[in-house]
Amino acid sequence: MPHLPPDDLDVVDHIQQTRDSYSQLGYEPYRWALETEPAPFVAPTKPLADSRVALVGSGGVYHVGQVAFHHKDDTSHRRIPVDADVADLRTSHFAYDMTSARVDPNVVFPIGPLRRLVDQGEIGELAPNALAFMGGIYSQRRLREELIPALVADLEEMEPDVVLLVPV
Repeated sequence: MPHLPPDDLDVVDHIQQTRDSYSQLGYEPYRWALETEPAPFVAPTKPLADSRVALVGSGGVYHVGQVAFHHKDDTSHRRIPVDADVADLRTSHFAYDMTSARVDPNVVFPIGPLRRLVDQGEIGELAPNALAFMGGIYSQRRLREELIPALVADLEEMEPDVVLLVPV
């Protein structure tokens, strides 16, 4: 039996919202990505306390002084130093209510909690930069050809043992 949300929960049907938005703009119906093969699971090779962790978030977070994300299939990303002051982080995103993220960016980009886990010895270290992009990119081609290779290149350069993906 499927698990259903509580009756009083305000559920947003993002799929229907996207269909309606495309229709209102006069576009053909959106073609959702369909991956026929499951993503491979890669087990960590060492304890988290000995690991380098990289943070990657889709909440549109950027650092003061960096250019904000724009809202038309922006496939760019930002490198944010992991020692950046959380008060200097901003958000720019079209697909979620940013009220809480603007008060505390950690809700969509948990850089502060990750630093505390390093201080407590739970995580060995953080990669020198966290990576941020604006999710909700509708062009699957641009996602595959532009954003993903750029993120992978940055991650390969930083050599993390574990990558924490934080979707919004």
